Parts: sequence; C-alpha cells; structure tokens
Amino acid sequence: MSFDRDAPGAEHAEERARAALAAGDANLATTLVLRTYGPEVQAFLWSLHRDEGDAAEVFAMFAEAIWKATSTFEGRSSVRTWTYAVARRTSLRYRRDRRRREARFQPFPDDPALAEVEAKVRTETLTALRTEQRSRLLALRESLPPDEQTLLMLRVDRKLAWNDLVAVMHDEAEPPPSGDALKREAARLRKRFQTIKDKLREAARQAGLLDAAGT
Repeated sequence: MSFDRDAPGAEHAEERARAALAAGDANLATTLVLRTYGPEVQAFLWSLHRDEGDAAEVFAMFAEAIWKATSTFEGRSSVRTWTYAVARRTSLRYRRDRRRREARFQPFPDDPALAEVEAKVRTETLTALRTEQRSRLLALRESLPPDEQTLLMLRVDRKLAWNDLVAVMHDEAEPPPSGDALKREAARLRKRFQTIKDKLREAARQAGLLDAAGT
C-alpha cells in the first residue's frame, strides 16, 4: 500500500488541519488528521507491531493522543510530521507497558462521531493491509529493532525530510533542537540511516535479495 502525499487535495487537507489546530477545535482537527493521515499512520503502526490486535490498540491510543495533543501543536512542522511524532511516541509508550490490559482500549467514550471516524479508518486500512503479500525484504526489515524500522520507514516510505525526522525522533522530554544542534542531529540521523541501510543490504545479500535491497 502506498500513500501519495502529493495527491490532489493533500495540500488543502494539510491546510484545513492546520487551521483547525490553530483555532483550537480539537474534534475537527482530530477528524481531519485521522481522515487525512490515519491510513498511512495505521500502516506505519501495523508494520511496527504486526499483531493485528496490538496495531489496532495502538492506533486507538494514537487517535486519542492526537485529540489530547491538539492544543500543543505549535506549527513548527507540518501537521503530517507532528502526526508521525505523536504516533511514534504512542508506539513507544505501548511497548513500555508490559501489562496486558483486561479490556481493549476504547477511545472517545463520550463522542461517538470521533469514535466512528477512528474505527472506520482503522478497519478499512487493516482490511487493505491483510491483502498485501509480505515480501522477503519486508521480513528482513521486521528483523530490525523498532527504532531502526521507524527511521527506515519514515525516510524511505514516507519520504520525511531530515529536519522533520529530527522532530519525530527526538525525546519529548527534551526541547526540540534548533540551529546548529538541529544540523548536528540531522547529520547523526543520516549517518545512522546509512548504517541501517548497510546492515539491511548485507542481510539481503545473504538471503539472495541484493537487488531488492537498494534502498
């Protein structure tokens, strides 16, 4: 499944989401974010977690995290980049929680309309993902640690710029880097990305998939 960020209407959707965030309209902003970026984020989370139940639960958590975080959007990055940052933090938080919840997470208990949007995006995307055949190269990707998978997918599949990747990958406990610090962190991520590609290429060579590994 591919997601064309340059498709007709994509720029308008980004502008509408940004305007809703600036206006502080959490319900509208969340609806627009889910409809615009929900499918690609669901695919991203599914690639990281693989278990369908886990991926669905993380997506539900992500949807509520977007709703709760709308007031924190400061406009320093695109809405798409900010959305991936929220998705990554949600995935990490889920992984850190070693206890299995007794009941599946139910977002927006007091707002059926938002819950319906989240469920529709999640179920439709998962249906499409089930029809895709997992390639041998994808299996190699899945053998990488989650953070390396994240960097590889966001750079190769989602084509995020290096500065945007810094915004997504930085520790939320620290202020986002800027100026020379931003340049250094972008350079560090580029070097790490190259190391990951080299590791994946060697694994592909050993598996007889050298041509497919030219990412």
